[in-house]
Amino acid sequence: MEECRRFRQITGPFNRFSACGGFVTDPARRDLLCPPVEHVDIRAFDARPVIDQFRPTAIQARNLARAADICSEMLADRECTIILTLAGSLVSAGLKKALVTLIDSGMVDVVVSTGANMVDQDFFEALGFRHYMAPGSPEHPVVPDERLRELGIDRIYDTYIDEQELRVCDRTMRGIFDRLSARPHSSREILTEMGRFLDVRFPESESVVLSAYRKGVPVFVPALSDSSAGFGIVLHPAAAARAGRESVSLDSGRDFLELARIKLASRASGLLMLGGGVPKNFAQDIVVAAEMLHEDDAASARAPASQSGTGASASQSGTGASASEDGTGASAPAEVSMHRYAVQLTVADSRDGALSGSTLREATSWGKVESAREQMVFCEATLGFPLLASDAWHRRAWEGRTERRLADWLAVQAGPGRQDVPARLPA
Repeated sequence: MEECRRFRQITGPFNRFSACGGFVTDPARRDLLCPPVEHVDIRAFDARPVIDQFRPTAIQARNLARAADICSEMLADRECTIILTLAGSLVSAGLKKALVTLIDSGMVDVVVSTGANMVDQDFFEALGFRHYMAPGSPEHPVVPDERLRELGIDRIYDTYIDEQELRVCDRTMRGIFDRLSARPHSSREILTEMGRFLDVRFPESESVVLSAYRKGVPVFVPALSDSSAGFGIVLHPAAAARAGRESVSLDSGRDFLELARIKLASRASGLLMLGGGVPKNFAQDIVVAAEMLHEDDAASARAPASQSGTGASASQSGTGASASEDGTGASAPAEVSMHRYAVQLTVADSRDGALSGSTLREATSWGKVESAREQMVFCEATLGFPLLASDAWHRRAWEGRTERRLADWLAVQAGPGRQDVPARLPA
């Protein structure tokens, strides 16, 4: 309890917002919203000796060591565009600093995430709020969930969140939507605006969204409405309808197209997946989407303008598949490759046929992942990821990687003066 009092003295009872002050005066509530969850610093410890000890062992320890070796190989491959996918309660569980370190160190080129991680948890903390350690065991909670509801406290397994602070996050998201132009936006564009907001209003925050914005790393949230952003999406068009004006909308198809463009322009690609769900499937499926774009571009290039209906060429489609011309005038785009590397940490069961636990070998049958460098690790992410990330950071295979700034590259393609997408990104 003394630790809680010290924390309150440092942060103040309302953090940066007074909107939640009405509830904080309840002594029971105040005592429960403490102590805060801290974030693991992968630079503070060297996991290499642990991974080295795991390598000649068995079961998931050996799998984790092999996953670490694949990650180091992926980072050393200068042709590889690295895609990080995030599902599950990762930021609220204390992994934010590790994720920020990967982005700041240039170890990640693209992020695909659930809305909860990016909005309800990361953006939420960037506004000055925190997640708190719940007392006791989650299986036998000290405080009944009915009582938590009365106090305005939400629970994620063994973690508490202030519901009133979440409402501030919801309305902040609505404000961001209100400032956007009334047209369809990709989730990547929305996350860019969130990063810009933090860069101006909360520049000292430690945040995945903010670091990605500054490093030009595009963040895709295919199911963005399934988060606090969703409440902003509800409030914004409702207000626009009352005022008789157009509103912002989400274009999930554009998300898919933008990520497929990245795949088409990459010499190679690799996946580091924490959990499964929509982010895993979305990142794997871009191989198939890129193949289909590749085929359409080739067909469009072969067809005379009078037969194409629109006269659009492969270069005009913006997919970047056109690389050269053969003697017939048809383009000869480079072949779309499967993901060269893939690592997944999950506790999902592969036996139910669902996507989250489906093996990466299974993905090979779909033409999504090469089988030579893939590893499933059946391990909960808060245990396995800090070891994996610390090992990769300390082995320093990432040093010398080119900063791709793919968010900037995509913004050029989406703009009114859009250039043709290059056949290949620079290594």
